[in-house]
Amino acid sequence: MAATKYVFITGGVVSSLGKGITAASLGRLLKNRGIGVVNQKIDPYINVDPANMSPTQHGEVFVTEDGTETDLALGHYERFTDSVLPGCCSTTIGAVYDRVVRSEREGKYLGGTVQVIPHVTNEVKAALRTAAAQLHPDVVIAEVGGTVGDIESLPVIEAIRQMRRDLGSENVMYIHVTLVPFLAASAEAKTKPTQHSVKELRSIGIQPNAIVCRSERPLSKDTEAKVALFCDIEPEAVIQLPDTDNLYEIPLILREQGLDDIVVNYFRLECGSAKMEEWEAMVRRAKNPKDKVKIGIVGKYTELQDSYLSVSEALRHAGIFHQAAVEIRLIFSGDIDSEEKAGEILAGLHGILVPGGFGSRGIEGKILAIQYARERQIPYFGIGLGMQLAMVEYGRHVLGLDAGSEEAHPGRKDLVAHYARKEDCGDHSTFGKNGSMRLGSYGCALQSNSRAGRAYGGGMIRERHRHRLEFNNAYRQVFAAGGVLFSGCSEDGEFVEVAELPDHPWFVACSYQPEFKSRPNRAHPLFRDFVGAALAAKNGLAFGGG
Repeated sequence: MAATKYVFITGGVVSSLGKGITAASLGRLLKNRGIGVVNQKIDPYINVDPANMSPTQHGEVFVTEDGTETDLALGHYERFTDSVLPGCCSTTIGAVYDRVVRSEREGKYLGGTVQVIPHVTNEVKAALRTAAAQLHPDVVIAEVGGTVGDIESLPVIEAIRQMRRDLGSENVMYIHVTLVPFLAASAEAKTKPTQHSVKELRSIGIQPNAIVCRSERPLSKDTEAKVALFCDIEPEAVIQLPDTDNLYEIPLILREQGLDDIVVNYFRLECGSAKMEEWEAMVRRAKNPKDKVKIGIVGKYTELQDSYLSVSEALRHAGIFHQAAVEIRLIFSGDIDSEEKAGEILAGLHGILVPGGFGSRGIEGKILAIQYARERQIPYFGIGLGMQLAMVEYGRHVLGLDAGSEEAHPGRKDLVAHYARKEDCGDHSTFGKNGSMRLGSYGCALQSNSRAGRAYGGGMIRERHRHRLEFNNAYRQVFAAGGVLFSGCSEDGEFVEVAELPDHPWFVACSYQPEFKSRPNRAHPLFRDFVGAALAAKNGLAFGGG
């Protein structure tokens, strides 16, 4: 069996250059050439995992099938490569240090002095090898978070340098993503930041095999040649990646410049060319919309767009399916403090979505937004917290209950969303107030005559969860008699998973997080039908889908 090859992707000059998109795009190209690929990410922050990090600082927490809470980069990898990645594909230097300290306390180092080299670097290398050991790919594409030169990144950079020695130079290559700024005053692109970044990388012992130049606009051949000369690489290995409005076009841009060829030739892989016809058709649909629709995401983490990254991308995937441009408005729920304010802020939207979340901040604004959507017959999609609050809103304003959520309204009489009182909840987690969540993939049985059942086209599905609260079963009969259709329940019937309002044009809420399984070339069924219903509402038509 041939040794697994490793492509390490590093970044220089500034953060958020697009290392993750570059890694995901390369994964798409290699996969379409028939090569087995696994993407993984190691982040330099000291947090043990992203679960407790604020979405406004580092973006959303992505959840894998096996119930691991990871960096949002894994969402890019899954969407671009249409794969299902295990939690071992994401780690942090904090988790590495945690394992080292635990090993020291357990005496595994036999009283020796614990140092960054070799103890921390060995643990980094072990983490990087885990995905290959589990999944046996031809190529692992490992993105190193942060920027070369950062103090916290140094152990990771040293570890990937050592892997070239451990595995052989024929099995390891490096791609460096860096910034080539354009100065309007002098009307020229500046290569000096790239030169210094590569110099920093080389001082650690790593010579990049290819450089991806991020820029506002295409670079001249002279600029390419200058980067190649000063960074000691072939001109063909200087890859341009100028800004683009459509992320899903990036694999095609990189293919045109031969980034996948560089990898294939370096590793001497036997494969055909990338078959990208389906992807090209998807990009054409995205770039040539025939309609447009406005969707409001009413949340509490709206300061950073990446807080709802997977939701936004899933809406765009649905737009691609319908060949419609989806204009997404991020709305801070705390600004909605009255019915009048809801009317001002939400006016003109063709669909309203309340995503998952935790805590009590902005809760009443979300409830007002749900009431607005229900009463004005605007398509509504509730996810996680968005489902819990849909039941709270309905309980208060339709059923006359003193409805609330145990997390946000502990003083209310009718806690229609509560902490489930179960010790064990399956393979991934346990329940308990202020404790762990239901995480990862669980089965759900759908009623075939429901909107959800028709959307999925089947009676049994599996979806990913990330939530603490459940609909309170003590109120099932009251809500069902009052007009709510519980169209999806867990396999054992214990938990409500999907709730609908049959007399509404499209009002669907689910306890799980469907956005994690949406793909640009295969929109998630619920997002697809939600956007379809919003388009129908905008155009004064009845929705004919699920």
